[in-house]
Order: sequence, then C-alpha cells, then structure tokens
Amino acid sequence: MEEKNRQEIEKQLESTSIDWDAVVKVSTAHYVFPALYCNLKRADFLQYLPQELVSYMEHITDLNRDRNRQIIQQAKDLNSLLLANNIRPIFLKGTGNLLAGIYDDIDERMVGDIDFIFSKEDYPKAIAFLKEFGYSEVNKYKYYFPDAQKHYRRLQKKNSIAAIEIHSALLDIKKYTKEFNYSFIEKDSQIKKGVTVLSYANKLNLSIIANQINDYGFYYKTMALRNAYDVFLLSKKTNAKEAVNTLDKLSQPLHCFLAACYEVFNSVDSLEYNITKKTASYLSVFNSQFTNRKTTKRRHKRIKVYLFLKTRVNILYKSIMYKEYRVWLFKRVTDKNWYKEKLVQLGLK
Repeated sequence: MEEKNRQEIEKQLESTSIDWDAVVKVSTAHYVFPALYCNLKRADFLQYLPQELVSYMEHITDLNRDRNRQIIQQAKDLNSLLLANNIRPIFLKGTGNLLAGIYDDIDERMVGDIDFIFSKEDYPKAIAFLKEFGYSEVNKYKYYFPDAQKHYRRLQKKNSIAAIEIHSALLDIKKYTKEFNYSFIEKDSQIKKGVTVLSYANKLNLSIIANQINDYGFYYKTMALRNAYDVFLLSKKTNAKEAVNTLDKLSQPLHCFLAACYEVFNSVDSLEYNITKKTASYLSVFNSQFTNRKTTKRRHKRIKVYLFLKTRVNILYKSIMYKEYRVWLFKRVTDKNWYKEKLVQLGLK
C-alpha cells in the first residue's frame, strides 16, 4: 500500500462511518475480498473493522488460500505432464500470476480456471492429450459454435480443483490478434521454477486486455477491480507506460484503463499513462458513472443490446459465407431455450 494512501485511508477509518455492507458487496462482486483483507491486515487496519467482519474475512481468505494451493499444485502437475510429452504450456492470467509470485500472499488472488496458451502446433496436441488424460467438457451441448475462438471449451477432471482453458489466442477480435498473440508473448516469456509464464510487461497488458477488450470494458467505461489490482502490482515490476506503448492498435484502450487505474489508486507514479484528449474523454465518462447511476444503467443497457446485435450480424454474415455456420445457426434458431436465456441476459425478461 502506498504511504500517502495508507495515511488517507487510516484517517477515513478513524473519522468516518464506513458502510461495510457496501464494501463487502463491491469487493466480493469484483473478486478482491481476500485482497482487501490482506492489505488491511498488512497495514494494521483490522482494528478499525467490526470483529464479526474480520472473522468472516479471515474465513473466506483461508478458504481461498487452500484453493490456491491446490490450483498451484494442479498447474505444476499439468506443466510436468505436458512437458514430458513435448508440449509446452505458457500459463496465463490468475494462475500465471500465482506461479510468478507477484502477490505477497497467495491468498490475495481469487482464481477461477487454469488458463494456458500453446503454439499453433501444440494446441491440438494439448487438447487431445488432456482429454486422454481424463479431462472432459464441463458443459456438454448438442451443438457447438464453429469457431474455437480464443480457447477451447472448458475442461475439468474428476477430483481436480479447477477447470482448464486451453488457449490458441488471447483475444477474440481479429484486428487485435495480429499484434498480441502467441508469437508476441512467447519471445520474452519467463520461466519460474520450471513453469513458463508471461513477461511482467505482457502480464500487465493481458490483465488490461481481459477487461477492456474481452469483457468490453472499453465500451462500458468500467473497471474490474481484480484486473486493476493486478495491474497495480505489475506496475511495480515493469514500466506500465512502456509496456502499453509496445502495442499499436491496442495502445489507446490500454492507456484508458491505465488512466482509470491512476485515478482509482490516487495518482500512483507507476501507473502513469499517455495523457491525450481520448484518455481525458474516457476518464470523464468513467468518473461520471459513479454519480449518475440511472443514466449509467440506461447507457449500459444500450451498449449490451448493441454488442448483442453486432455479434449476431457477424454470425449472419458468416452463415452466408460458410456452410458450418449455416448448420450451427439453423440448430440455434430452432432451440427455444436459447431465446429465453438471451432475453434474460439482455434484461428484457
């Protein structure tokens, strides 16, 4: 925790009535509840919290620590198994960060799946090999979308703590995959105790990309605090501005996220960004959303509908051009359950 932030936070804790229910709601929604506890504990601020809340935070953090230990072991086992069969994985995202040791405590990071990426040659080998080893689809459907997109369907093995995602790409959008892909991240990847992970610069880039591009944060002008916290920690290990500037088309959305992080973390030097009219405009909308809740909700609903329609138009185009898409689309439009699910997702039912 930055010293200036530490002083300001302690002042607020001492003099202000904190809505701890709201704090718990936001931190759990953003998967940073254990990170919040660990940082408050390191700063010796738990004394300002209700004892009941401290006990609850300790319990959740203990559970997360145990889960992460199992995830780390599962990842190491997978790494050994794949390397023994001449298949080299590069671990990504939360698991990659745990393996790289970027956290003071492994209990800080909440992790879902184990993500790793493979070369074009190793990708099909990894899928076939891990299926033979006992991994199978988490969700089984009658039909599947023709594109594997950035990763294969989630796989899980009985008695394993985490599902796995086998990546062939890091983004869904093709105009970006040309500059941020396996070849780009592989050349400066690092090996930590026999496990290959991204360089710190590309860890930082991917943490932003996961929010801004893959989860459409650049459209919504929103921030996932889990990604922001990872970016903050990684900015202490690499120059954030230089890392982002290694990219071309992705540079603008990444700098906008850095700008938001700079604001949220109270002007931390390591999160400096390129100040432009575009980043200023982005910040204006980002900051306004904290006070204009109703306007923001309406705006986000419009964006959700826009993105849904944009995706569907693209599918229609592919269905005209390619037979496998036509077959998939016919099965989808005759599936009544799919319509119900999408109406719920769009908030129209």
